[in-house]
Amino acid sequence: MSAAPQAEQNRSGRKKLLLVALPLVLGGGGAWLWFGGILPPLLGMGPAGAAPEGKPRTEAPRPPAFFDMPEIVTNLNATGRRPVFVKLRSKLEIARAEDGAAIQAAMPRLLDLFQTYLRETRPEELRGSAGTHRLREELIARANIAVAPPAGSTQPAPRVTDVLFTEILVQ
Repeated sequence: MSAAPQAEQNRSGRKKLLLVALPLVLGGGGAWLWFGGILPPLLGMGPAGAAPEGKPRTEAPRPPAFFDMPEIVTNLNATGRRPVFVKLRSKLEIARAEDGAAIQAAMPRLLDLFQTYLRETRPEELRGSAGTHRLREELIARANIAVAPPAGSTQPAPRVTDVLFTEILVQ
């Protein structure tokens, strides 16, 4: 009598093992195929940057161009009797080198927007990496506003992708 329940336990143990091991083996094999680079082409998802069959490959992205901004020295919005100044040297990262002429033409507007923003900034807002990050984001937004072509213009808008600080001195 004890042989029959023992045989059923062996069968149920094998079933449990099969239910656990089979998904692990299939998942491991699928991961090996995916990360080995075999599965994506079979599914029509070639490597990143590869053009699908029958379509021409697009041009590689151009490296960005950099445009030097003049040095800005302005006072900050400081409380107290002693004025606090900021000296800022930066470069604009622009999407296309051809946009340099448009940036140069918009330089008075750029400097005005940058200085106006800096004059309303308190010295404690520029402290630390978070302050520098906020300053960068605000200046990028203002730079893109300054270099935008007039309404109704058909020329493509130059795009400032980043503001790189070469010197920030708060004194």
